[in-house]
Amino acid sequence: MGQYSFKLPDVGEGTAEAEICEWRVAVGDRVEEDQPLLDVMTDKATVELTAPVAGIVQSIAGKAGTMAAVGSVLVVLETAGESSAAAASPAPAASAPKPPVATVAAAVAAPVPAEPRAASSPVSGAAASRPMNGSSAQAGRPSVIDGVFIRPPASPAVRRRAEELGIKLQYVRGTGPVGRIVQTDLDDYLASNDAGATIAVDPLYAKRLHGEDVPVIGLRRQIAERMQAAKRHIPHFTYVEEVDMTEVESLRAHLNETRTKDQPKLTLLPFFIRALVKVLPEFPQINATYDDEAGVVHRSGAVHCGMAVQTPKGLLVSVVRHAEARDLWDCALEIARLAAAARDGKATREELSGSTITLTSLGTLGGVSATPVINRPEVAIICPNKIIKRPVVLDDDRIVVRRMMNLSSSFDHRVVDGADAAAFIQRLRTVLQQPATLFIR
Repeated sequence: MGQYSFKLPDVGEGTAEAEICEWRVAVGDRVEEDQPLLDVMTDKATVELTAPVAGIVQSIAGKAGTMAAVGSVLVVLETAGESSAAAASPAPAASAPKPPVATVAAAVAAPVPAEPRAASSPVSGAAASRPMNGSSAQAGRPSVIDGVFIRPPASPAVRRRAEELGIKLQYVRGTGPVGRIVQTDLDDYLASNDAGATIAVDPLYAKRLHGEDVPVIGLRRQIAERMQAAKRHIPHFTYVEEVDMTEVESLRAHLNETRTKDQPKLTLLPFFIRALVKVLPEFPQINATYDDEAGVVHRSGAVHCGMAVQTPKGLLVSVVRHAEARDLWDCALEIARLAAAARDGKATREELSGSTITLTSLGTLGGVSATPVINRPEVAIICPNKIIKRPVVLDDDRIVVRRMMNLSSSFDHRVVDGADAAAFIQRLRTVLQQPATLFIR
């Protein structure tokens, strides 16, 4: 028998370390050659590492969320042959074996202990959580007049204790003046239910005593670090303008009705990207990235449009490269391809980097307005909100129903002046309201 120490390879040019995202094996597992061992992440790119040899897992180094240096031992395998040269120095023994971590949300903390009950009501949790079956001859029948439940009289202290115990007061017989429920009535009710009946618990008002701690690791940590850096470094200037999308929506509906079988269904995103391609040459300072450490703004001729994609693991920004060279249909195909790759976890590093301006949209959850966070090192981000039909007063004082949408945007105020940002959005608004201009020089 021998040992094989599997080390973290160089998973990207210039990468010195990677984060362990998910273990696919545990100590004691039998693995075959090319079987996945774990997933690691660097710069928003997730890489699946597979076993180079078959063997039994003797130890693993680091749990999900741990940073591992390139060249460090990750897994020690017991192999059938002699010891491999890769195992010159045995890896440190791992702590207690842990099951594979499927998602960040699976890390659940121990339940919070229930609060102690008052000394005067020694009732078990099981008895306090059983549903009311109405079997109590006296306490099990609520007061009713003409089919309407009457709120039983009780002091605030009694009501508070009953709520903590999950007891409906209408099922408790009051022995105080005029049928008023007192503390001893609660005790008697609890005792009678412990003897055989059950307590009426209203789940609508039951206390929620459980919580969970979710480690911020993997993609979620990458997002958190990038958002924090963006807000720390970039003074955001947010601008919102309403846009009449009636004509664009009419054109989109017509194109979808007349499209061929090999053409995808158009969403609004290809129209927005085409509008950016049309307007950005007039505002080169907005299609740019800012290297604040070097003090250089790089203005891009090409429009590499970032597209925010919500995935099961968090938000990713896929990049539609050279949008200026794509028509609506080609743009729609590329959007669909990139979105699918991001959601399936198959997007490459090149597909998730290099954007010069970003579009982000919540789709049907678009809301009235938003304050989007700039995708650093870019200097602008555009956020279309949802379209709403509402009455609009035209120049001739006629009131008509139009499809209106608020267009939210944020700009890096170090690079883009407020006047330039407003002028850019107004120009974008004009083009979208006259969509024929999207296709002429």
